[in-house]
Amino acid sequence: MTPKYQVRTKQTIDTINDLMDSGIKKISVLIRHSERFFSEDIGLEPFMGLTDAGKQFAVDFGVGMRSGAMPKLFSSFLGRCIETSFLIDKGFTKNNKQSIDHNCMDAMLSPFYVKDIEKAVPLIEKYGNELFLRKWFDNHFDETIMENPKKTSDILCEFMKEKIKNLKENQIAICVSHDWNIYPLKEFKLDLKLEVAGEVGYLDGLVFFKKKNQFYITNFQTDPKLL
Repeated sequence: MTPKYQVRTKQTIDTINDLMDSGIKKISVLIRHSERFFSEDIGLEPFMGLTDAGKQFAVDFGVGMRSGAMPKLFSSFLGRCIETSFLIDKGFTKNNKQSIDHNCMDAMLSPFYVKDIEKAVPLIEKYGNELFLRKWFDNHFDETIMENPKKTSDILCEFMKEKIKNLKENQIAICVSHDWNIYPLKEFKLDLKLEVAGEVGYLDGLVFFKKKNQFYITNFQTDPKLL
């Protein structure tokens, strides 16, 4: 059965806009890719592209972004993230008649925390996504299979902070990634347990920002937390 996830474009865009309205100018956003196809063959997992609806959702995300904050796009090297980033670009540029820099791929937006894919996949199949994530967060897996989850969240935080530091004036970093890159940050930086906070939807995002030389993380479910 194909999993169904909420599309959270509005929640992500609203979080960004609320920060901009309060005077925040330095922002980076980590979002999940748009709606994609699934396959029973786990070997095809890296090659699943976006559905037709998912393509439109990604375009709509770009259309929904304000013209005063031009997106600087980054993505995982998996196709669904590249495709999402491309279509966000298309939506923004068509709506605003402005060209922006091309997407840049970065390994930190991909599943870098999976250290041994051959050992990890059978465990994912055995436990299912949610229980696997809980066991990972509770340090039940050897770090030769999965990177330490707290360390994973720290690495991702530093990555998103660096994106803020390197922004030009009137740019916002949009980093298209995977739900599993977002869950550790929710768990360890926002104290949002997956069992309570729920699934990471399509185009669901964590927003990082700088205020008075300090960095914060937030999303639509919680107040900002100091990093």
